[in-house]
Amino acid sequence: MKYKVLLIEHDIVNLRVLKRVIGKANLDVISATTLTQAKAIFSNTSPEAYLCAVVDYNLPDAQHGEAIDFAIDSFIPVVVITSSTEDDVRNNILSKAVVDYIPKKNAQIYEYLSRLLIRLEKNKNIGVLVVDSQRKQRNAMTSLLKRHNFITHERPNAESLNNYLSEHADIKLMIIDNDLKNEAGVDVVADVRKHFHKDTLSIIGSSSSSATEASSRALANFIKSGADDYLAKPYCHEEFFVRVIQNIEYLEQIELIRKTANADYLTGLPNRRHFFSQVNEYLNRDLEHKTLALMDLDFFKTVNDSYGHDHGDIVLKEFSKLLAKHFSTQCISRFGGEEFCVFLPNVSLEEAIPLLDSFRVAVSKKRFIRKGVGINCTVSIGVTSKFKRKVESMLGYADENLYKAKDGGRNCIIGDG
Repeated sequence: MKYKVLLIEHDIVNLRVLKRVIGKANLDVISATTLTQAKAIFSNTSPEAYLCAVVDYNLPDAQHGEAIDFAIDSFIPVVVITSSTEDDVRNNILSKAVVDYIPKKNAQIYEYLSRLLIRLEKNKNIGVLVVDSQRKQRNAMTSLLKRHNFITHERPNAESLNNYLSEHADIKLMIIDNDLKNEAGVDVVADVRKHFHKDTLSIIGSSSSSATEASSRALANFIKSGADDYLAKPYCHEEFFVRVIQNIEYLEQIELIRKTANADYLTGLPNRRHFFSQVNEYLNRDLEHKTLALMDLDFFKTVNDSYGHDHGDIVLKEFSKLLAKHFSTQCISRFGGEEFCVFLPNVSLEEAIPLLDSFRVAVSKKRFIRKGVGINCTVSIGVTSKFKRKVESMLGYADENLYKAKDGGRNCIIGDG
């Protein structure tokens, strides 16, 4: 679903620039220059279609932030832009349930807005768990989180907390108070860390210690117990969001590094190292059947020599998409060059051969096209169910069968026997 952004800005030059910024974030812009015009436009649409509203604080017919109230009352998250740097304007904005405000004099306004819009869209798939014995505190935090489109979870205590986290895979951040009933938050964090590593779950500890020394001690205890960050109460909304977003983005960077390390740079398929890791996990289980197929694109060097490496890359990418489609529940990998591998857990050799042959036929029928030039390719496949303790032994048997398939005319499957 492509979301819309309601943009209310009276300055035509700034309106034009903001429309480009929002458009680059792959969002549809619905723009108005006055509050009256915005109300007329919005009257025929649903708030669910909107990611947020970007609203100028001072409009010709709404000079004191009335457009902010309109957007909030319409159940749309609001980002405020303003030319004013006065404290009373800032305080008035922050007294409302806004996502954020951006001074127009900030040289980074457009870059910041672009990042914020992307963040708001990503947040729709991210869960945050608030653990606090006081309902008022839980409600205050979840209300703030909902402004930023997060999926919110809340619990008054740590009972069955690890099970709850396991059952809700969307949770990427937990904010936990230290003063829980019957248990200290720092002890809960230490227990959670036995089951959830820092690269899958961020934790922010919190407490109401008013004294500087007590607050510092609480911070140190939380960090030593496995928390990633600390939030002292009372807190300002801006600090709350900065800490939440910083911890979420840390996890995203870890995930990006992991994906980069585990994926083939050209096709995006799991690389050889990650494939071995996945398959060895399966091999440690008591599987009734284990089948592995090694495949090689026929005469691929001729493709590169005749059409160029750019066309060859297109073939590899499209072949990979086809492989991922046909074996979406199996372990697949690009080993390098034109060589690919599929591991089929709990699939017998007799069951695997028809699946692989269906894929072989699909490849032979596909036209690989680049810049109007199309070519056909075929694939040879060696498959085995022989197994001696390690995946390397299966690869050896599959490679022997692949050689036989190549030697036997290509575009075929050779199995054990």
